Amino acid sequence: MIKEFSFRFDELVLDLPLLEQSLGFGEGPLPEPIDEYLAEALAFAVDLPDIRCAYRLVDLDEPVHRSHKIVAEGIEFHVGHTVRHELKKSERLAFFICTAGAVISERSKALLLDGDPVLGYVYDLVGSFVAESAGDKMQEILLEQVSSSGEKITNRYSPGYCQWSVSEQHKLFSLFPDRCCGVSLTPSALMHPVKSISGVIGVGKEVKFREYRCAVCSSTDCVYRQIHQRSVMA
Repeated sequence: MIKEFSFRFDELVLDLPLLEQSLGFGEGPLPEPIDEYLAEALAFAVDLPDIRCAYRLVDLDEPVHRSHKIVAEGIEFHVGHTVRHELKKSERLAFFICTAGAVISERSKALLLDGDPVLGYVYDLVGSFVAESAGDKMQEILLEQVSSSGEKITNRYSPGYCQWSVSEQHKLFSLFPDRCCGVSLTPSALMHPVKSISGVIGVGKEVKFREYRCAVCSSTDCVYRQIHQRSVMA
């Protein structure tokens, strides 16, 4: 069964300190006009009409630890060693799709085309944080659902990270109706709207949630990992 949700911006919890650090200015107040740009983008995000998420809980066809792949609903997912290790104690899997919607992406694109690339980038970054925050909210709902039976959840893991090929988005999306949450895939497995995330979460009585997700990820171009590394080196 698929559970689908719509969120208002004020229902989400954005990590504003992390968002400010993501702009590349380190700790402390943002310089002008970046502070004004961020305030404008956040004010725009307040009225976003299409922040949506969905997840589908499925049983595993075979235990994760017995195979080099994950098999659910008859579909083989080759998620890579890292993700498979994190999901190995899962009894079920929750596949998900979340999106900030098309509006903020279209606004960012318009600003970039109109010759305001810095403001466009700020809108783009806020859109990314809205999508991730919607994912956080979705995880809270999932955890509330499964905890009644004594289960826990892992972090969420997405195609394109941790050696999981982005091409497997097509397999993941096959578990949902067409344009679920208003999100579609290009032939090259990119999502539209672009400010969307998808992936899988492990569910089971013995799974673990890591507060610091980068500890298991080797991606070098992830903004969250770069910020953590800078904070450790400071």
